[in-house]
Amino acid sequence: MFVGIVRIELHLPGAASLKDKRSVVRALKERIRTRVHAAVAEVDHQDLWQRAALGVSVVSGERRQVGEMLQSVRNLVEGTHSAELLDWQEQLL
Repeated sequence: MFVGIVRIELHLPGAASLKDKRSVVRALKERIRTRVHAAVAEVDHQDLWQRAALGVSVVSGERRQVGEMLQSVRNLVEGTHSAELLDWQEQLL
């Protein structure tokens, strides 16, 4: 069994309130869950308007597939126009 874990730091330049931030973060989390079948949670910066940190994990019996799944997550994050990727910390166990 292989597990991939990533911490994603995001900047949300268009967020003018926590409500704006939650809207962007909720939509991104749902896209990741639906398309990649990954576990996703907001793990830090809950009180900041323009900053978010997400934790994502995936599990597979094949190492290659874990890498592909994490790359799919990265593509979704980078394709989100309302969020900028600041940091990507990935681990494969």
